[in-house]
Amino acid sequence: METTSFNNETLAYEKAARRVKELKGFYGNLTSYCLVIPFLLIINLLTSPEHLWFYWPMLGWGIGLTAHAINVFGIGKDWEEKKIKELMEKDGKKPIDF
Repeated sequence: METTSFNNETLAYEKAARRVKELKGFYGNLTSYCLVIPFLLIINLLTSPEHLWFYWPMLGWGIGLTAHAINVFGIGKDWEEKKIKELMEKDGKKPIDF
């Protein structure tokens, strides 16, 4: 019984550590975006104000940032947990609640 408790705690810790890593990655990406895009805007306006190109990297990176946010905060998390529990119950194993 002691081993099961230890395993559950270890799994919970690993899951929390993964979540913190995901959040840290997203916030790092967001911070970079917020620093780099205004810098590109300034460079664009100083070098060639007649041809605005800064919005292309802003748009591309913004799409990637949105996808990252959806992955970290969004749609798939609850579904993923439910599916794991469903498959474990189907295999006859007791799912672990965190």
